[in-house]
Amino acid sequence: MTLFEHFREFQARLFRAVLGILAGTVVAFIFYEPIFARVRQPFDLVVDEAEAQGKEIVLAVNGVTEAFTLQLKVVVVAGIVLSLPIWLYQLWRFLAPGLRNNERRWGYVFVVVATPLFLFGATIAYQTMPRLLELFLGFTPQNVANIINVNEYLTFILQILLFFGIGAVVPLVFVMLNFAGLLTAAQLIKAWRWLLIGCLTFAAVATPTPDPFTMALVALPFMGIVVVAILVMSVNDLRRARREKRLGYARWSDDEASALPDLNADEADLRPSPDDDAP
Repeated sequence: MTLFEHFREFQARLFRAVLGILAGTVVAFIFYEPIFARVRQPFDLVVDEAEAQGKEIVLAVNGVTEAFTLQLKVVVVAGIVLSLPIWLYQLWRFLAPGLRNNERRWGYVFVVVATPLFLFGATIAYQTMPRLLELFLGFTPQNVANIINVNEYLTFILQILLFFGIGAVVPLVFVMLNFAGLLTAAQLIKAWRWLLIGCLTFAAVATPTPDPFTMALVALPFMGIVVVAILVMSVNDLRRARREKRLGYARWSDDEASALPDLNADEADLRPSPDDDAP
């Protein structure tokens, strides 16, 4: 394909992806009320406890167009999520012709595994959202109303969901690096202290509460994903070692230089003489 044909192909794929997102947005607009009720559910749980303590916390909109902006943001984000298979498929169809067969195969594996992992991380974030809100809103003094802009609340919850979702996909990146031959399970196990510190730090940042039980509940699922990734990497390392031993590659290390064969008399005549160094 020429450069112009690539641009035309990209335009067609982008147009279809946008149509898919628009279709998902229309569906989200129809079900806006239950979607928004689901979004504000963690806030409602915290408000009930705050009211029992005599604190007033209100989720409000400011300005004439704020409510419209809120609804537009909710339905667009929901439309992007609902149309995820459509625009991912269009993106893949644009990239696939430039990939080799094995790269396509691992690309399929990555998309198929990364999607549920991302949703798993987002689900954990949604379950821990009331504890986060309880922490931050707990600083509201008595007899002081805390009026929260609803768009700021929506931005906050989306950032947390994205943060957790990406965190759940990181172990999959380790596996892909292993299959590419850039990382081994032994190297990852050797750095187990840093992995443990990373998981605990992630949990501490995601749930900045003094309660160690809550932090452990967040850290354990991600530790479990890392353990599964290490097991998959170990199996692949064993398979690669058996293959190299069968083909005779195991007797050479990766950084060992290959020995040059002995030159026979005819080949020796082809060697450059010292006089050939002159330009």
